[in-house]
Amino acid sequence: MRIWGRAHTARTALAAAACLTLLTSCGSSADGSSSSGPGSDNKKAAGNAAPPTTDLKRIPEVGDRLQRQIPDNARQVVAVQGAGKDSADATVALYTKDGATWDRTRSWPAHNGKKGWTTDHREGDKRSPVGVFTLSDAGGVLADPGAKLPYTQSSAFQASRSWPKSHWHDFDLVVAIDYNRAKGTSPNDPTRPQGQSKGGYIWLHMDHGSGTSGCVSVSKQAMTYLLRTLDPKQHPVIVMGDKANLGA
Repeated sequence: MRIWGRAHTARTALAAAACLTLLTSCGSSADGSSSSGPGSDNKKAAGNAAPPTTDLKRIPEVGDRLQRQIPDNARQVVAVQGAGKDSADATVALYTKDGATWDRTRSWPAHNGKKGWTTDHREGDKRSPVGVFTLSDAGGVLADPGAKLPYTQSSAFQASRSWPKSHWHDFDLVVAIDYNRAKGTSPNDPTRPQGQSKGGYIWLHMDHGSGTSGCVSVSKQAMTYLLRTLDPKQHPVIVMGDKANLGA
């Protein structure tokens, strides 16, 4: 187990308090994942061919604007497609680059901000930020499940027991999305390079069955898979947004 012990105890407590305040709405459901094998993806109506999942020249449903922002060295992409600008429902898919093409290896149902998506995220707006962000650090209440990203286990991630019981396990497993945060630190580090008003603590974390305060949430099984798969040597990134903004 790898523990990032550089932060002072008081700093960790402050980060935890701030995190709990910010992510009140940001827990587990059935996995619902699908692999890229034949017949394993969501199917079209009978008679229609399923979309290809291997040897893709680009990440599907991602338009030129965001496609150009994916770093050339990125060989793992977590793609989050929101159902709509004001919807909390989404799908998360993991793509892996094989040579010059992409393969979709897994996909899962997910949730995003309870009020949907925004291209100008602000603290407290209950919307998830649209964009391409690196994935550098992980952590949670639970012991390291075999993460390849640096993993911080700490009780400071524990969700408040004053929250609904369905939310108590939201932060058992977490991957920090590098939006307005300092890379190379625990996900609950309070540093916000763009300032407090731009929000922060945007994470991939465990799902409680409904929208979040701006994070993206998936099942415990999905989080475990992602933690064991996302590899800093593959320079993983997340591409996220509602269908319209994602495809622009």
